[in-house]
Amino acid sequence: MGLIKTIGRKPAVQRVLGVIAYGYLKLVKRTNRFTLEPASIYERLDATGAFIAAMWHGQHLMISFMSRPQDRVATIISRSPDGNINTMALERMGVRVMRASGARGRAVRDARAKGGAEGLRAMVRALKGGETVAFSADVPKVSRVCDAGIIMLARFSGCPIVPVAVVTSRHIRFNSWDRACLGLPFGRGAMVFGESIFVPREIEPEAVEALRARVQAELNRVHDRAYALVGRPDRVVGSRDDALGQAA
Repeated sequence: MGLIKTIGRKPAVQRVLGVIAYGYLKLVKRTNRFTLEPASIYERLDATGAFIAAMWHGQHLMISFMSRPQDRVATIISRSPDGNINTMALERMGVRVMRASGARGRAVRDARAKGGAEGLRAMVRALKGGETVAFSADVPKVSRVCDAGIIMLARFSGCPIVPVAVVTSRHIRFNSWDRACLGLPFGRGAMVFGESIFVPREIEPEAVEALRARVQAELNRVHDRAYALVGRPDRVVGSRDDALGQAA
């Protein structure tokens, strides 16, 4: 492990970095002129109640922008040391963080999968308790390909999936597997919400795949629309198409 990484994992250093990350995210949110689409989305969601805010993993740094002060939002972050800074920043942004592995397809098929079943149960409890859950829909380490875990979360909780995209015209794109995007201050932003997707409790395997594909298509649609609103192309489109070809 390198010296910089070792220092970065010290609790005191992580606390400082968490405060810095929080301050930076607040600056980005306050200095970008955000367009909300649909404009009446919060009225619709207030009538719906708790929902699963589906996002692509690369959006996780800015997903907290979607919530209002009165909203109760939770998310799940792995227990790895690298997740500590994100946890500290998000908690200051008003998001409750659960530390466990996310619910993925294997976790649903094999209850013994490490952390997956635990994470699924935690998110179901949060939704049944009235919290909205922000959930990364990607297959682990495969950007922009939806995993079946989010369908199982909707099935067990009874709450709808609502695809969400939060983008800014000025941003940094990281060279990570998810091509994570961090907004820059003083630009334009867009928050686009997709159609609510409901999953019945009793469902056949073929229907699971159809719903998974529907969530994936709707996530891609809201991202394309968000980038159109800020007048910038989504530079992950090429890698997304490559990933889809590899997954086929």
